[in-house]
Amino acid sequence: MSKAGYSPSFKRPAEILRMRRKRARSEGVSTGGRGSVSSPGQGASGVRPFSPGPLFSGQAGSGAGVKRRNPFASIENTYNSPKKRLVIYNDEDAAGSLGKPLGSAVEGETSTKAEATAFGGSLPFSERLILAEKREPDVSVKNQPSLSEDDSLFEEDEDMFLEERTPILKSPQAGVGSSIAPPVCVEYPADWSLKTRLLFTSPLPFSWAEQPKAQEEAQGLSQHCRAEYSALPQSIQDPRSCAELRSGFQQCLQYWQHPSLPWMSLFPRIGAERSFMGKNSPWAQDPALQQCLMSEWSVSLSSLYSLLKARLCPYFYLCSYQFTALFRAAGLGGSSSISALLSPTTRGLREAMKAEGIEFTMPLLEERRRRSKEPAGSSQDTPREQGEHTELSEDSGKEGLDNDDDDDDDDDDEDDGGFSWLTEMGVQDQIKKPDNISIKLRKERDAVCLDHRPESVVCVEGTHTFTLINFLINCKSVVAGAGSQAGLPPTLLAPTPFKGATLRSLKARSVNVKTQVRSGYQDVCSLEVTGPIMPHCLHAVTRLLRPAQRGGFSTALYTHEPTAVFNTHTATEPVQQPVELGGCGLHPGTVQQLLEPSVLGKSALRQLHMNSYSYSWKA
Repeated sequence: MSKAGYSPSFKRPAEILRMRRKRARSEGVSTGGRGSVSSPGQGASGVRPFSPGPLFSGQAGSGAGVKRRNPFASIENTYNSPKKRLVIYNDEDAAGSLGKPLGSAVEGETSTKAEATAFGGSLPFSERLILAEKREPDVSVKNQPSLSEDDSLFEEDEDMFLEERTPILKSPQAGVGSSIAPPVCVEYPADWSLKTRLLFTSPLPFSWAEQPKAQEEAQGLSQHCRAEYSALPQSIQDPRSCAELRSGFQQCLQYWQHPSLPWMSLFPRIGAERSFMGKNSPWAQDPALQQCLMSEWSVSLSSLYSLLKARLCPYFYLCSYQFTALFRAAGLGGSSSISALLSPTTRGLREAMKAEGIEFTMPLLEERRRRSKEPAGSSQDTPREQGEHTELSEDSGKEGLDNDDDDDDDDDDEDDGGFSWLTEMGVQDQIKKPDNISIKLRKERDAVCLDHRPESVVCVEGTHTFTLINFLINCKSVVAGAGSQAGLPPTLLAPTPFKGATLRSLKARSVNVKTQVRSGYQDVCSLEVTGPIMPHCLHAVTRLLRPAQRGGFSTALYTHEPTAVFNTHTATEPVQQPVELGGCGLHPGTVQQLLEPSVLGKSALRQLHMNSYSYSWKA
């Protein structure tokens, strides 16, 4: 390949230009020097007329003819322009050149510029200044103009050129301001919905979560019953041999339930008729047995509410075959009093609650109505809406739907007000008016459309929650009258013990699988937890995974959809003073999370990721 003219040592353009200038200077010294310009006629054979760049001596000495003039050439766009010479000079200096000043670096070009000036060419001011100083032999190098003083324009162009072509020349401190580290999120928002399944994945194994020893399981049960929590180290080198971690995992899997039937699963209850089919239910045809079950259930529900009022139980769930209720202690969810959420509801249930004197609100419906009234800019509606906290009637719910669907405002008029225009036209006798029953059905149409939808969630606060408890105990509609769930009381779920409760455990299973990543396979470890997973359990498990998996894991959360609406913000008055919930049986970190107001709206957490001890989530 050497015979074909291939050069194994590739030269950079800057090095080639330096070699050419060096050869030009050496040839100029041997011929008497090109640096001196005696007359306009001298050196005319070595200069290309009206050319912005120099003609090397090698070309003139070879006897080649003068190249024709380029009509588009100028001093600014050729390879020998002052701007590009500055860049070449800096490249030579960075490559380890002699480091001569600007006047010495352009020594070979100044004579050519002088000859071009003699023939009528124009030079920039800086070039003429350099040429004038070169002609004075007494001027030292220190007195030559620096680049920062007289050639600031060239310096700016040089910096721009270097930034575009050689970004590696930038200092490391230049990118400190732009490369800002993402904020570290050490906590995620509270999710009040019930989960049916959690799937954790991590590159590290979950061997510490499988096959606990008898002593570790007993320790976890004892800590759960006594509401004691052991401190975990920030970093665990060997999670499999950490007794605190293994017993803490057994502790967070425990929950309390009533009633408890070992041969059937009592959660979920909504839409779970198939899971109850074929199961033995001796109470279905025995009214006395049904009465006994309801009596025991009433005692358990009363016990739960007493614990909730005393702040010894943070919250509990009531799961019936047609709705789910969440009762929270004062302070949780940003509410200053005891609150209860029911979802989904029907018009019949809401009418029965109003008949018992239970005042409630419909937060999502009020929010929709408030948004629909905001563009109108009515100043009289805002105070009225702020005062309507006690009870939302069906007419107001219907009004919210009408505003949202852009319907007419005839539904807000009186029964005869919508037909007053017939009297004014004198045709009231010729047109048949709808009867009162039709008018009432038309007004109740939108209220019925709310049934079994997320917008049908109702919120009860304060002392009305006690009335709601009595209503649920005496209401026959909380128990199915027919079907596979007939005669079975609703399921009560709580994180703390209460009368008639049974201690149950969530099911946990760890599996190691291989997944294909690009061209290879990667080991992925998974941990699956199934059962009625309450908010405190999710937080407790993630608190253990943080040190055990070294700050890196992902979670897929499967939500019981009717309970996703429990994340709706319902607090109307901020908490004036801190609430003491130290004796509720939960970890202080979990209590602090549950005290914050809900921010997820009517959605729930679907994915939860931790990377470098920082949380990110998707709802």
